[in-house]
Amino acid sequence: MYNTVKLEKGLYSITGKTFTQALQQLDPDENYAGTELAGLDAYERQLKRFDIKVSGVNSDRVEKFFASTESAVLFPEYVRRTIKQGMEEASILPEVVAAVSYTDGIDFRGLTVTKNGTDTGVAQGGEVPASTVRLASSAKALTKFARKLSCSYESIRKQRLEAFGVILKSLGAQISRAVNKLAITELTSGVTPSEISGTSLTYADLANFWASMSDNDMTTMVCTPALMAQILALDEMKFCVSDFMSSGKVKTPYGVTLVKSSAVDSTDIVGIDKTCAAEMVFGTDVVVDFDKLITTQCDEISCSIMVGFSKLTDGAVKVLSTEA
Repeated sequence: MYNTVKLEKGLYSITGKTFTQALQQLDPDENYAGTELAGLDAYERQLKRFDIKVSGVNSDRVEKFFASTESAVLFPEYVRRTIKQGMEEASILPEVVAAVSYTDGIDFRGLTVTKNGTDTGVAQGGEVPASTVRLASSAKALTKFARKLSCSYESIRKQRLEAFGVILKSLGAQISRAVNKLAITELTSGVTPSEISGTSLTYADLANFWASMSDNDMTTMVCTPALMAQILALDEMKFCVSDFMSSGKVKTPYGVTLVKSSAVDSTDIVGIDKTCAAEMVFGTDVVVDFDKLITTQCDEISCSIMVGFSKLTDGAVKVLSTEA
């Protein structure tokens, strides 16, 4: 049962397993089918075991994790999960990437798809048009993103975990915005921007931009908050208010999701077919220095992630320059 599992920091060091996966091996989820604990994973069951509440107005203080040597082992995973939550909340990647992969190396070779021939039909005995998939000609290094939070244990030990979690999520959001920037840079590399027809952006420019992706279906437009404000101010966009009220997302009348991000140049709109534009490759998940967090409590919290992007399909990314 979950309340007899021996917690030790060695659970963070098992090759090929996260801390939660190591816990699940000792305390399988299937043992709790049909019980009140069925909705919890192995880590959440340990929080229940030590009665640690990490969210809500009645959340515990940071020092609750350090009430015993075993409960202290849970603190690095709390930090990692909270930072990752902040990353996910600030990420634009669910609206951008088509596939997510993992590698054990520090670099990777992505796939490229090249289309040959025409789609007008094949004459008897004629050559069949082909789509060719190849590995990229050279390996691409993964990029490491990291942030460090300096804080003494004395300064945070009495803080509620709900409030401390806000700081950790902010740390994750900073990393995520840097990852967003890398994704946009990789996707727009080599893409020649088209231009608006006049001196200021119009709804017709947006519609023509959407239609310019003839072989793919533009699902996403990414632009800065200032440029998105211009788009939302267009008369035609007033019909999209109900979509935002119901889903929290802004879509154009023809179904393209608008995403605001400072990762894009201030005068550009990036159009993407998220079903085939890019692959995201992780070298690591979110990593925290578990040993330091356990043995010295939290004088310093450092976290990192290694990630890279590969463009999969030509023509699945377009750029519109609004600079007159």
